[in-house]
Amino acid sequence: MPLIASIPLTVLPLIAYNIVAFGLFGAGGNPWLVPVVTLDLVSGTSFSLLGGDLMILCALLLLFLELLKATRTGVSALADHIFSTLVFIAYLVEFLTVGKAATSVFFILMCVSLVDVIAGFSITITGARRDFGVSNGDQYR
Repeated sequence: MPLIASIPLTVLPLIAYNIVAFGLFGAGGNPWLVPVVTLDLVSGTSFSLLGGDLMILCALLLLFLELLKATRTGVSALADHIFSTLVFIAYLVEFLTVGKAATSVFFILMCVSLVDVIAGFSITITGARRDFGVSNGDQYR
């Protein structure tokens, strides 16, 4: 499998966040508070999906795809874990050192990346146990 397949999808929200936050599209103000979709509900109220909410929803979808990737076993799984950890470290360093990353949207994206790292290791370990028939000492009974 090519090395590009091991790049975690959780890097895409990091890239998108930085493109939007640093104004490469010329957006003024706080782009995370801009309504993307507004719906009038039957209850008479309106629902607005903000830019930050949409970013988090996209990150959660990508996390789901990453969890599906984590079910693979083999040599590529190690590269997946290494790259996922590096992406989380990039989120963490940027959160701690860059002022425009000190938002709740970025913090939640960072948490999504952390879940990717932890779940990836957990799923791989569980799958490896199943593949090798290792359990909680049941083979000695």
